Amino acid sequence: MKMEKIDEAVKVLKDAKKVTVLTGAGISVESGIPDFRSANGLWSKYDPFEYAHIDSFRKDPYKVWKMLLEMHSILQGKKPNRAHLALKELEDLGKEVVIITQNIDKLHTLAGSSTVYEYHGVWDRLVCIKCGKTDKIENYKLDEIPHCDRCNFPYKPDVVFFGEPIDPDIMRKSNEASKNCDVFMVIGTSAQVYPAAFLPNLAFRQGIPIIEVNLEPTPLTSSLNTIFLQGPATKVMDELLKKIKS
Repeated sequence: MKMEKIDEAVKVLKDAKKVTVLTGAGISVESGIPDFRSANGLWSKYDPFEYAHIDSFRKDPYKVWKMLLEMHSILQGKKPNRAHLALKELEDLGKEVVIITQNIDKLHTLAGSSTVYEYHGVWDRLVCIKCGKTDKIENYKLDEIPHCDRCNFPYKPDVVFFGEPIDPDIMRKSNEASKNCDVFMVIGTSAQVYPAAFLPNLAFRQGIPIIEVNLEPTPLTSSLNTIFLQGPATKVMDELLKKIKS
């Protein structure tokens, strides 16, 4: 990390009251959750348009649950890492921190962050696409596919499948948080999946400074003129917090 970039980011964060953060798979990799799009990720084994499209679930939910059970085994028991906890610490310093996460792992909530907009839903809640009933995944052993006790159709994890819309309330709140902050952070995502990819642009159009934390430069780095901090999210966030507190 270039020290002048760290110092620039620290100054922006120290002066900020409202901090909006967009996170992606990269922030959870160090918790042991591989990026589904990586070379060894889930999508290398399962074509997402065959196994993670809502039409596929409607047509053959039992086939899709083969992939979902493997996803569950990947997510189960994972804990927040230092990057998740650093965002909670930023909040503890008196900042108004809004987290918009593309992840379905609930690690920001487990870290204690107060305001988390789960843009793509959450893994641990189940929903019946026939009648709308919801339940918690913890109520099932998953040695067999969980079924809705009202209409006997297989439950679906309450995550946004391909072909499904983002919850309009979550989208509205995320848009507002992106436009009404003092600094916008991007952590562990190249922000190329829409509509979440629009969020950094909403901040940029308002002249809001953008701090980007990623292992490698992304299309955002030059196009939005970010304060780019290169490195693992845990290392970068720890360094930021240490300097903010000093």
